[in-house]
Amino acid sequence: MPKLGMQPLRRRALIDATLSVIGERGSLDVTMSEIAGRAGVSSALAHHYFGAKDELLQATMRHLLAELYADARQALSSAPDPRARISAVVAVNFSDKQFRPETIAAWLAFYVEAQQSEALRRLLRVYARRLHSNLMSGLTALMPRAEAERSAEAIAALIDGFYIRRALKDGTPNAASAISIIEDYLEARMTAASPARTNRSSPN
Repeated sequence: MPKLGMQPLRRRALIDATLSVIGERGSLDVTMSEIAGRAGVSSALAHHYFGAKDELLQATMRHLLAELYADARQALSSAPDPRARISAVVAVNFSDKQFRPETIAAWLAFYVEAQQSEALRRLLRVYARRLHSNLMSGLTALMPRAEAERSAEAIAALIDGFYIRRALKDGTPNAASAISIIEDYLEARMTAASPARTNRSSPN
């Protein structure tokens, strides 16, 4: 019988192996056998823990989301003001843990596969909602609601865009340059929105 506590260790090893294999392949066109071999377990054991490959891919996506959410929550808890909250959310997405080749490749592959998989599409919607909510938690204190909504959408699009460019190695933007560009955009939006906020708060 397997030792107590081995199941979570082996499940995590299979998820890590999935990210590694997807990162090398650049797509979800991988087999359970390849993943199991990378994890150092048998294919039978991989199927025992996850059933079909789709279940393992979904578990890997949920793992990425859980890590990103935990990192964002920790960063937000340390942010002293609304402006710092936005910077914290942006920085988390380009941290060494998140903005690494295998993770970037996995995100891109999941986006492509989500066109066919409703399960993955639902998980990506969860990601989008959380990112939007985290950004809005800072933006609504800095500009009118409508402007905050537009800025949150634009920042999210920039984050996704830099992941795609990095995955395709088109210009290979590094984390620092990506953060700098997004911060520049945010400063421009805040400047543009400040007259509207001033007018809104001025007495008649």
